[in-house]
Amino acid sequence: MYVQNDTPLGGSLALSSLVAVLPLLTLFVLLGGLRVRAWLAALVGLAVALLVAILAYGMPVSQALLAGTEGAVFGFFPILWIVINALWIYQMTVSTGQFDVLRRSFGSVSDDQRVQAVIIAFCFGALLEALAGFGTPVAICTVMLIALRFSPLKAAVVALVANTAPVAFGAIAVPITTLAQVTGLPEEALGAMVGRQTPILAVFVPFVLVFLVDGARGLRETWPVALVAGLVFGVAQYVTSNFISLALTDIVAALLSAGAVVLLVRIRPPRRAEVPADAPQDTRETVSVSSGGGGDGGSGGASSTDAPTGSDHDDHTRDSRRDVVLAYAPYLIIILLFSLQQIPFIDDALGATTTKFNWPGLNVVTEAGKPVSTQAFTLNWLESAGTILLFAGILTALVLRVRPAVAVAAYGRVLVQLRTAIVTVMAVLALAYVMNTSGQTLTLGGLLAGTGAFFAVLSPVLGWLGVAVTGSDTSANSLFGSLQVTAARGAGLDPILLAAANSSGGVLGKMVSPQNLAIAASAVAMSGREGEIFRKVLVWSLVFLAGMCVLVLLQSTPVLGWMVVAG
Repeated sequence: MYVQNDTPLGGSLALSSLVAVLPLLTLFVLLGGLRVRAWLAALVGLAVALLVAILAYGMPVSQALLAGTEGAVFGFFPILWIVINALWIYQMTVSTGQFDVLRRSFGSVSDDQRVQAVIIAFCFGALLEALAGFGTPVAICTVMLIALRFSPLKAAVVALVANTAPVAFGAIAVPITTLAQVTGLPEEALGAMVGRQTPILAVFVPFVLVFLVDGARGLRETWPVALVAGLVFGVAQYVTSNFISLALTDIVAALLSAGAVVLLVRIRPPRRAEVPADAPQDTRETVSVSSGGGGDGGSGGASSTDAPTGSDHDDHTRDSRRDVVLAYAPYLIIILLFSLQQIPFIDDALGATTTKFNWPGLNVVTEAGKPVSTQAFTLNWLESAGTILLFAGILTALVLRVRPAVAVAAYGRVLVQLRTAIVTVMAVLALAYVMNTSGQTLTLGGLLAGTGAFFAVLSPVLGWLGVAVTGSDTSANSLFGSLQVTAARGAGLDPILLAAANSSGGVLGKMVSPQNLAIAASAVAMSGREGEIFRKVLVWSLVFLAGMCVLVLLQSTPVLGWMVVAG
């Protein structure tokens, strides 16, 4: 048995904190400073965490290793299990050509690139984030925008900025699931609290996208589209996360937002002014000059010579109604299965297969003699979101008539594609579990608690920093979730509020994370120019972060304290 101790070095919190921070410092320096590959940086950080736990905290080698293995297994199941099966479905839509049909369907809604940015980057990007996350929306939406004749740089920036509001509920709410696991707080309460923070952010994101595409004129002419998209998404995200289902939060919000925008554009297309002939090329590519909102009206758009090199733009391809239905079928199947899961007797039947047990051999207690919550492992193999996605993938293969050999090959491609991500996620979760179980997180939490009420301002910044470095809200929650709770209790603040703030602040670090920047740059053939993209998105990341800090601060006071979810 190992008893946690938050001041192992001479009883000094400050001295112990200098050692406890070494694993995180190692990870951040390797990733952000030396630009070491994420999987290698995570493994080195894990090694440092193990050494600190064993040498400084006196944790038995066996207990430290067991804590690490539990974290690694949790990283694969349920987290990576969700990502793998979601990307498998996407790979099958690509191999059957249905993804191209889907892209053309979005393009037919409007030939106005400001509207396309909202529908594709914000709405469809949120749906992709809901299903897969981990950079998938940035890669796919960037390619789709380029195919619709966005300039490469603008496509990358728009996709990155759009990938904010849905992130906390991405990959079927796995960041929230992880946050609940590492903090021991109720998953429903955490999700509801995040659902009272990120929806406010969602209202403003479409306005920024419109501004990025066409500046102040875009805001004047397209503000109703931005308002409807953000408002419907925000309200749907709040209602779904608080009263319906965490897993369906982004799916419902994305679909309702997209539907509202399509309806608005059909009824009242945005007014558009002619682009001056002497405007810079990038501006000419931004807004089509024809009137009307539908894809059938006017010639619109830049000439084919303005399209990015290598674009497979095919606006005039006519897809049959059957093809369009098949293109949407995988997403409808996913929604149907997750909706069926919410039916009480089905949920009870699936839950009956869940097994909960203490991680074999791991025996850690707090100073008060209570077992540490993170050593309890839940194996919900049948009701896991990843398993539901596996069933959805099988049904998708049947509906799209994908041969078994092709489906298996697509699954293999996903595993190859994610091989480094698998190592990274498992190593980061192992690192977090070692830090949490050994007491390193308790030490750092005690130090931060010394800032008192001001910690409410720092809370979202911690999440932002974690995602900026790791590229994942899930990883940031695993790293800092327990730390937020410890510091909150020490400072007399609500632990649910600050744990949620870690996730909500973290979503704003996605657009500046090296991993996401690399994904965006690769998608637009701008590898090596990540710094250029970074400079374009940094200001928006910081502006949104400042707003989130103010919101969390007010929620920690009587001013907005009524918004905080009761534990």
